[in-house]
Amino acid sequence: MPLFPNERNVRTTPEGLLWEPSERWVRGRKGEVTVVDSRHPVLVWEPDLPVPCYTFPRDEVRTDLLRPAGNPTPGRHTGSQVFYDLEVDGELVANAAWTFPVDELAGHVSFEWFRRWGSGLDHWFEEEEEIFVHPRDPHKRVDAMPSSRHVQVEIEGTVVADTLRPVLLFETGLPTRYYMPREDVRLDLFEPTDHHTGCPYKGTAQYWNWRGDGEVPRNILWSYAEPLAAVAPVKELVAFYNEAVEITVDGERLERPVTPFTASLKA
Repeated sequence: MPLFPNERNVRTTPEGLLWEPSERWVRGRKGEVTVVDSRHPVLVWEPDLPVPCYTFPRDEVRTDLLRPAGNPTPGRHTGSQVFYDLEVDGELVANAAWTFPVDELAGHVSFEWFRRWGSGLDHWFEEEEEIFVHPRDPHKRVDAMPSSRHVQVEIEGTVVADTLRPVLLFETGLPTRYYMPREDVRLDLFEPTDHHTGCPYKGTAQYWNWRGDGEVPRNILWSYAEPLAAVAPVKELVAFYNEAVEITVDGERLERPVTPFTASLKA
């Protein structure tokens, strides 16, 4: 039976991969050279990674720029043993591409994304929009909704934020994040850091450290100065990691969630 438009069409492999054809036009560049120009990309979810990657038909890839890897890294991707170095304008990028050794994806090549593993192509585009860090998951939603809930945040017994005008950010698979106006946060108790992270759904975040005592993780507070259009309501607001602070919403103390970020939060 044919699928309805946009109906999910995910397939599985014995190796634990999930994959799904995409209708997006995807291009990847290294410098000024277009290495990938694909109208038939495939999204692949690996068992131990929370975000997908793309794999592309070989005839939509500049395979003439690929060389057998001089120092392959088996184990980095599910079942993959074949890796390629990429050579563009005299620059060699080690292990920039690989293949998944499964019948369903034979004839396809995958590439690392810039700022995901620290190597790969420089720029990726879906249609005419540049996408950062990793491909967007078409089955994931991110909604930023203004609210009038009463949100308080405590660190080491000190109330560091108290607001009646938060923006709640709902992101599939993660706890609700509470973004608050800076005027409602004791920013004098924090100091800015050089740390930045990128998100294909929200943009680039800047961070602050807690100035006080206690075993409080670094970069506990963040903000998006120029968020992507889909989450524009969080512009210049600040949020805390629920995993490491005490948050009370409308008088109810929330439990600290365990998320993929928990292990990386260190004092």
